[in-house]
Amino acid sequence: MHLLDPQAQAELSAWQQKMQRPPSTLNRFTRHLQTRFNALLPEKVHLAITAAIKQMVRGVLFGSTYTTGRPRLNLPLAEREAAVRTRIRYYRATATVEGAATGAAGFLVGLTDFPLLLGLKLKLLFDIAALYGYDVKDYTERLFLLHIFQLAFSSQHTRNEVYRRVADWETYRHTLPTDVHQFDWRTFQQEYRDYIDLAKMAQLVPVIGAAVGAVANYKLIEQLGDTAMNCYRLRQLAGS
Repeated sequence: MHLLDPQAQAELSAWQQKMQRPPSTLNRFTRHLQTRFNALLPEKVHLAITAAIKQMVRGVLFGSTYTTGRPRLNLPLAEREAAVRTRIRYYRATATVEGAATGAAGFLVGLTDFPLLLGLKLKLLFDIAALYGYDVKDYTERLFLLHIFQLAFSSQHTRNEVYRRVADWETYRHTLPTDVHQFDWRTFQQEYRDYIDLAKMAQLVPVIGAAVGAVANYKLIEQLGDTAMNCYRLRQLAGS
């Protein structure tokens, strides 16, 4: 078991409260708005996003797409977290430039931002896992990365459910299916699509696309990094 410094403990406590809030009226309204917005989008946009997310999930589950360094063992938690923050800043800067470039290039090129950003997010998670000392060659560790994604980019209702699994991961991991094909990637990709649609679709609009792409990517990477840190803090405290 590792002890957190006061600032990290305060950040974790605030995050835990956020993850366990019941869905608000605003959450429900936003979800309704996203549903209506999705209905207005061209089918090729939906197909492109769905295909990108499906391939991402397969890459994580089978571990064939991403490479990462060896798990960092026997490091003080403060040192681990300093390294994690450095990686988050690096990926955040990269995603910001990429979002601005694809957003400025117009509709068709803007579509390529989705798989590019997904790739950056997944590589960031693999790096964070290694920095906290976890081996992503373990199938259950790769599933943990998908749970981090769900917490970061899902509706509040889904967050409530996924948080309970993450908070008791050592018990939950023993109930996971041995067949990776049983993972519910359909629900995963729909939640992710719904979450990012309002933030990212404006990136495809001429003139404002570059600014929207840069800001959206910056915030999405920052949110994912924050979620990952708190998920691994929970595990460090539990000693798992």
